[in-house]
Amino acid sequence: MTRHVVVVSAGLREPSSTSLLGQRLAAAVTAGLAERGEQAEVTVVELRTLGPEIMQAMTSFAPQTLRDAFDAVVAADGVIALTPLFNTSYSGLFKSFFDVLPEGHVAGTPVLLGATGGTPRHSLALDYAVRPMFTYLHAEVLTTTVFAATDDWGAQDDAVRPLPERITRAGREFAAALARREPAAARDEFGGTPSFEEMFPG
Repeated sequence: MTRHVVVVSAGLREPSSTSLLGQRLAAAVTAGLAERGEQAEVTVVELRTLGPEIMQAMTSFAPQTLRDAFDAVVAADGVIALTPLFNTSYSGLFKSFFDVLPEGHVAGTPVLLGATGGTPRHSLALDYAVRPMFTYLHAEVLTTTVFAATDDWGAQDDAVRPLPERITRAGREFAAALARREPAAARDEFGGTPSFEEMFPG
C-alpha cells in the first residue's frame, strides 16, 4: 500500500535547515513504512515559493499554484509541518498558509510537527504555540515532535538524544500512525454545499 505524505516547509532560505529537517523526517517516515511493507509517496510544499500567492489568497482568491498545494494537503494520509521559530513562535508565512487553507483540509489528518531555531531554549514553542494551532484545526497531532537547534546539526556527543535518533523515533511513530489508518479519501471542497433542488424543494 502507498501512503501519501506531504511535507509543508516554511523555510525561508536555500539551503534551509527547516527544509533539511523535513527531508530527514520524510526519509525516516519512508523507512518506517518500508519496515511495515508499505510505501511512501512524498510531496514537498515549499512555502517560500508561494508567498505572493498566499498574500493574494488573503485578499481575493487562491491562484492555481496555491490550490495545487491545498489539493496535495487534503489528499494526504499524513502531513509533516515544519516552521522556523521567530520570537518563540511559528513564522508568519507558516501561519498564513494555514490561515488560507480551506476549512477542514487537515481535520482528522495525522500531523508530525517539526521546527528549527537558534537554541534549545526555543524547543517548547512546538507545544505552546504550534501544537495548539493544529489542535484548533482538528488535526491529529503526533505526540512526538522534533526540534532542531543550530548546534544539533552534526553534533555527535549529545548525551540526551542526538538529532538523528529523534528523527528516527518520530518517523517510526508517524509511520505507525499512518499504517493504522484507512487510506485518505479525496475530499470535495464543495461537498457540503446544498444543491438547488435541496435549497428550493418543489
